[in-house]
Amino acid sequence: MGFFKDVKEDIDAVVEKDPAARNELEALLCYPGIWALIWHRPAHWMHNHHMKLLARMLSQHVRRTTGIEIHPGATIGKRCFIDHGMGIVIGETTEIGDDCSIYQGVTLGGTGKDTGKRHPTIGDRVIVSSGAKVLGPFHVGNDVKIGSGSVVLKEIPDGCTVVGVPGRVVRRFGESTSDINQINLPDPVNTEMEVLRRRLELMEEKVEKLTKELEKREQPEPKEIEIHDDEEYLDAQDVIAGDKTVDLSEIEE
Repeated sequence: MGFFKDVKEDIDAVVEKDPAARNELEALLCYPGIWALIWHRPAHWMHNHHMKLLARMLSQHVRRTTGIEIHPGATIGKRCFIDHGMGIVIGETTEIGDDCSIYQGVTLGGTGKDTGKRHPTIGDRVIVSSGAKVLGPFHVGNDVKIGSGSVVLKEIPDGCTVVGVPGRVVRRFGESTSDINQINLPDPVNTEMEVLRRRLELMEEKVEKLTKELEKREQPEPKEIEIHDDEEYLDAQDVIAGDKTVDLSEIEE
């Protein structure tokens, strides 16, 4: 009875979280994430009862039919919502809590050939958005939201929003993860670029101001022209005006 109860809760989670799912029957028949979770349960049971080869064969069959690869050793909690699911990879020692949402292209994997615990532990009510990669044997806290395309390589405290490559915490306890919001996430790279843009504008203003001051200093002072009225000076028939010499004999009266 526990198996069917868990399946029923998974279907209810799909109907609750995805507006495209009109009813429970449609969710059961048309959502590959539901079937990936249904077949993962017996595969996980076989893996824990020393039938690892059969468990892997079953998980590979599910991978071919749904596009979702869940290792039989992974532990997945209740009401997990796998939307679309194509390209999802969940490693052997991964642990996923209750009420989590996982979107297409997500990888919950390791970082090398270490033995033992080498995959992440995901808390409750966590959203892992499309294309995100969570790699390594660390803990992701409860109520965490991981943005699309992020690469998370270290532990995340509860209630955080993580974006970027590598993933950085940009918000903590800012909003609930129940709204499934994957769009209105802060962009730390864009924030840094905006800061640099403003600093560049200030520098350009300072350079322009200094350039104008230097141009004023380099301009020559106007020369004064002395005008003589005595006849001896005019007999020289030369008048110096600025940098030019004018011959008065060439000027007709």
